[in-house]
Amino acid sequence: MGVLDPNTGEVALNASILLVEDDHGDAVLVRACLLEVGIADDSIIWARNLGEALTVVAATKPVCILLDLGLPDAEGYSAVDKMVAAAPDIAVIVLTGRQERNGLEALGAGAQDYLVKDTITGDLLERSIRYARERKRAQRAQQQLREVRLSAAEQARLERGLLPKPLLLTDAVACATYYRPGRDDAVLGGDFFDVVETADGRIRAVIGDVMGHGPDEAALGVHLRVAWRTLLLAGVPDDRILPTLALLLGAEEDGHRRFVTVCDVTIAAGEMTVRVAGHPAPVLCAGDTPRYLDLLVGPPLGVQLPPGLVGGWPDNRVPMPAASSVLLYTDGLLEAYSIDATSDSLGITELVAGVRACTRSGEPAASWISSLVGNAPRESVDDTAAVVLTTRPFG
Repeated sequence: MGVLDPNTGEVALNASILLVEDDHGDAVLVRACLLEVGIADDSIIWARNLGEALTVVAATKPVCILLDLGLPDAEGYSAVDKMVAAAPDIAVIVLTGRQERNGLEALGAGAQDYLVKDTITGDLLERSIRYARERKRAQRAQQQLREVRLSAAEQARLERGLLPKPLLLTDAVACATYYRPGRDDAVLGGDFFDVVETADGRIRAVIGDVMGHGPDEAALGVHLRVAWRTLLLAGVPDDRILPTLALLLGAEEDGHRRFVTVCDVTIAAGEMTVRVAGHPAPVLCAGDTPRYLDLLVGPPLGVQLPPGLVGGWPDNRVPMPAASSVLLYTDGLLEAYSIDATSDSLGITELVAGVRACTRSGEPAASWISSLVGNAPRESVDDTAAVVLTTRPFG
């Protein structure tokens, strides 16, 4: 039976059962029971007190811990508390004497089982170890499930608070949105979008992408989205919104210069006006024919405008008949469709083909996003946002 070297603190790397027992006779008894059921002697490590045991746990990962309650450096059930805290993923079986209190208290302290030492047999000990390990696995699985559920509920609450709810006053357009952060543990990424119907009946929409990944970029995306809606509701002229967002971006710099691509859209009276700041252009579907719009594009927000360039983001006016749909998206969706790094299309041709497949299948425009994301050739690791707006048919 292996013993912790008090001088080097080393233990056998193949140790799988940790016995914490200060009485030599009881340790020999437990060892004999373990050998009886086929556990190799060099797979048993013996620690004489709690301090030694905690050192073993820090140095190796036993599959089970047999823990005596009557240790010289632990009083009562404090040994169980400390061991469970140090080894939360390892099954603990408490060894008690007949004169000690009921071992059920040990279970309440976090142990998986308890045994009275002078009744231990090889078969009983083997069965207890097997069951204790299964209980620990089930306990950890339940705990992880609870954590996942709590995390999902918290994320849903945060999304409801941070992601916008389209502000539509009439049924002039149907709207569908999608958002997925690129990082698994993130609630939001650097992408943002919003949709607002103004009092005069115009439909305004924006989608943007803060370059970079992380909480700072996510916070900046929220700031810009809220600022866009605030400027719009405050009656700021459309051609002043992007310049004002650029000023806000400069004011928010914290020593790290950031760039933001934006696509700003206005739909009114059968026409769509698009202002693009370095962002992928929308895909417009009039009838059953989707096309990537060939637009004049200005620089991303945060890029210094060339001298003499006023405004920087030209108006692109595109006819948008009734019952037309437009897809706004960030480059995370393009990345999912960019299957060939050498292709000049950068995923645009493939994305338009995906939209065409949606129209030919007869799917309503509101379901396009789920189809496009679900049928993409590969999964994007970038943040992804998308908005589909469909104008009401005449009659």
